[in-house]
Amino acid sequence: MQILEPSSSGPERLSNSTPVGERPRHVPDCGTLGPIDLSSGSVEASSSSNQRNAIAFGPILAVCAGVLFAVFVASIGSAHAAWTRFSNLFTVPADVVSAAGSSLNAHEIDQLPPQKQAETLLEEAISHSGTAVDQISSRSDRWPGKVKWNPQIATLTTAALNSSDARVRVSGIEVELAAYGLAKNTASLDYLLRTAESRDHARRTWALWALGLMGNRGIGVDRVTQALTAHLQDSNEDSRRWAVQGLALVASDSAIAPLLRTMHDDRSPAVRERAACALAEAGMFTDEQRFSAVPQLLNDTDDPSLDARTHVWAFQALADITHQRLPNDAAEWRSWYNSNRSESAGTD
Repeated sequence: MQILEPSSSGPERLSNSTPVGERPRHVPDCGTLGPIDLSSGSVEASSSSNQRNAIAFGPILAVCAGVLFAVFVASIGSAHAAWTRFSNLFTVPADVVSAAGSSLNAHEIDQLPPQKQAETLLEEAISHSGTAVDQISSRSDRWPGKVKWNPQIATLTTAALNSSDARVRVSGIEVELAAYGLAKNTASLDYLLRTAESRDHARRTWALWALGLMGNRGIGVDRVTQALTAHLQDSNEDSRRWAVQGLALVASDSAIAPLLRTMHDDRSPAVRERAACALAEAGMFTDEQRFSAVPQLLNDTDDPSLDARTHVWAFQALADITHQRLPNDAAEWRSWYNSNRSESAGTD
């Protein structure tokens, strides 16, 4: 993928031909999202009049297959099956995490090419080894254009964003942005915002995901949240679902209300289920942010305007947020909440 990285002397085009990449399977316990692989294409952002034609993509068949698989996974089975079919966190194969248990020092990492630095450090971050998370944080700004998307990066970022450790999830985001060739700056943000308006479905949905990654790192959080919230009104179901995923990654306070509205109002069961997952456990929200959704989730458990599946998702979200295992009974949940809300707001 090629994209501009501004410098003090103006924009410079990076030489990275990294694919836009596989949108990793980043939704623990709520289902596994199918990746999009644009492995033979490139992405280029330019300040010229050719910006709106800047992305050349690889095999569209692979793109569509990934998108359709994602929609299929989100839709199959009953409400409970849709929530739990892929309930286990993604596990990295042993031959991928070859550095588990070892920890290279900074000097040893410096001797590796950037691609190997990113792969090795993310392997170690996933296995909670040494100072890998801190080293990724200190190096990631130098990686765009030098780290390319490949199957190993895809596997590792998937595992990282499924980690129960928020710092490891951040490491996954940092490496993924670098592999996409996206510097953490307003030029990249502007490029993604333009791409999110593309008529090309693959370009648009990738940009919605990447906007979430960018917003999570503090780049244009308000602009990103507003853009993703606007896409919750798209006529295309898949666009709405990826906008939900983007908001889960941004994890701003202002993303909670749109996700609750989507869970309640969206006409697609797949999108409503994604919103419930985002509120319950997916993405990057803190425990306190998730707990703020509990009052509305309580209302959703017996709202007569909602179908039975959505009632079940509301109960499941409550259980995941509060770590309580109560019956699917609205009155019992309200009684528990009224008795325990003060001490439970900070539950880990």
